[in-house]
Amino acid sequence: MQKIVLASGNRKKVAELTQLLAQFQLQVIPQTELNVEDVPETGTTFVENAIIKARHAAEVTGLPAIADDSGIEIDYLDGQPGIYSARFALCEGATEGGDQANNDLLLEKLQGVPQADRTARYQCVLVFMKHAKDPTPLICQGSWEGRILNEEVGDGGFGYDPLFWCEEHNCSAAQLTPEQKTAISHRGKALMELMHKLKESLA
Repeated sequence: MQKIVLASGNRKKVAELTQLLAQFQLQVIPQTELNVEDVPETGTTFVENAIIKARHAAEVTGLPAIADDSGIEIDYLDGQPGIYSARFALCEGATEGGDQANNDLLLEKLQGVPQADRTARYQCVLVFMKHAKDPTPLICQGSWEGRILNEEVGDGGFGYDPLFWCEEHNCSAAQLTPEQKTAISHRGKALMELMHKLKESLA
């Protein structure tokens, strides 16, 4: 099996990608197992950051690389936190970051905003690079529409999932099973597009 480095140490992402890419005889290895350190995400878009991460991992390891950059956009906040979703609270001056701090800040910023104006979407961009100098990386994108609740609901998932209301299943993203989430989520959609493009490029 050909090895591919995943520009992430996230175990959930590794497990998900490993299962989906096995059909292409591709073995996904997290960059942490190859002593690849995180690279500063200096891009201004999800696409730029995903390319930065994939290129760095490919450069250090000499292997093909996959990277994703994802986040949530809130219409009322003009698209914030966007690419800063994972470090939203820290970027706004908080002394501590993490999922809970981010969710608390989001609720604070949307306090008093009616449900009709709390529309939001998750975005994910996946990039596959054959090598560090690949001039035509595969770029796949998926989005997931929803709205932000007034309080956290559910204890599954991660990130903003307890606040993200999913109309398809009439529950929060944190109440979905992993299978339900993969079928409709931003990352699931981007993964399906990547699988389709890989079939074409590896045919």
